[in-house]
Amino acid sequence: MSYSASSASDTNNTSLKRDNKLGMRVKENIYQSCLWILLLLLAASMILPFLYVVILSFTDSTAYVAGQFTLLPKKWSLAAYDLILKGSGFLNSLKTTLIITAVGTPLNVFLNAGVAYLLSKPIPGKSFLNKYVMFTMLFSAGMVPNFMNIKSLGLIDNYLACILPVACGAWTVMVMRSFFQSLPVELEEAATIDGCGQLRTFGSIVIPLSKAMLATMTLFSFVSYWNTYFNSIMYMTSTAKASLQVYVQKVVLSSNISDVVDVQTTVVNAVPQEIMRMAAVVVVVLPVLIIYPFLQKYFQSGMMVGAVKG
Repeated sequence: MSYSASSASDTNNTSLKRDNKLGMRVKENIYQSCLWILLLLLAASMILPFLYVVILSFTDSTAYVAGQFTLLPKKWSLAAYDLILKGSGFLNSLKTTLIITAVGTPLNVFLNAGVAYLLSKPIPGKSFLNKYVMFTMLFSAGMVPNFMNIKSLGLIDNYLACILPVACGAWTVMVMRSFFQSLPVELEEAATIDGCGQLRTFGSIVIPLSKAMLATMTLFSFVSYWNTYFNSIMYMTSTAKASLQVYVQKVVLSSNISDVVDVQTTVVNAVPQEIMRMAAVVVVVLPVLIIYPFLQKYFQSGMMVGAVKG
């Protein structure tokens, strides 16, 4: 009798454990399903708008219906891109942005890396300099003093006006400094013993070890200069020297795109203005989408830059 009761109790306990495990598994599956659905909806909310912009820019004017959302136009066309790329307005803005980006990106990375490496070493006044850099990150002089400085230097309507104000940033310096401090000191000491000076050590030892971090900062700098907008509005008085972002803003907001694109009105009117606007947006965003895959490997490994305590 006692044995039968014990056996029944064990059976009930086993059954309860099985039911609990099954219930937990069902709850876990429901949680995972809900999480995947949420992530898919979030991804769709970010991808679909851009996908719509790209597809609309390739839509033929005869197949375009204003206000209609479609991801598969009946007829494709490159007419909008042809007009955008041939217009002198785009070519002038592209020239300005290319100059600003080509000069500003390496200058930005070089200056930030140099200052960060200097601050990572035991130099006189290091504590004060670190606090000064932090102060500039928290407090800005403002638009008027910056404009007066640029004007006093004679840089109004000069490409340098869009390059120098952001050539060295406090946040980037602090992140790079943290990374340099995390590098093994023994490597630099060995280089010093072998007769290397600070400059050669920096170029031969530190830089090769910092590829991931430098690639990440290069990407950030490239995107920042490529998207130059505010400084272009502030300091570029000539329409021919407006940046691409200013050009896109004019295309998107203008009621007469032919004036911005600088193409004959009769030719522009052959393509709906909405398609022209979308084509301009795609043309400006495309270079960033092209360059990212080449730096993706370094970017992913460099995302933890600065996370190591220095």
